[in-house]
Amino acid sequence: MSIKRIKSGERMSQAVVHGGIVQTAGQVAQNAKGESVAIQTQDILQEIDALLAEAGSDKSKLLTATIWLSNIDDFAEMNSVWDAWVSPGNAPTRACVESKLAAPHFTVEIAVSAVA
Repeated sequence: MSIKRIKSGERMSQAVVHGGIVQTAGQVAQNAKGESVAIQTQDILQEIDALLAEAGSDKSKLLTATIWLSNIDDFAEMNSVWDAWVSPGNAPTRACVESKLAAPHFTVEIAVSAVA
């Protein structure tokens, strides 16, 4: 079975497609560093949309999502953006936890899997 790697570098790929499943790496707000949780979440979800499209999928085919917040007190703010983005009737399974992220200017990180 073939493996398709999207935006692949030496350390990691931003997405991998195998066996009809797309898995993304954890996405951070590269275009919104230091912005509010809501703006970072919007930036991340736009990148996820683009990765899924490149893999031949979209958010209506999500299976799972994992969300890391640098401060769990930002849960409601992140959810306000997430809830507006998720495809109605197609909510994935999801986990959301508080965690120290790779750099202090990132407050949200999201990884998803979807059917290709």
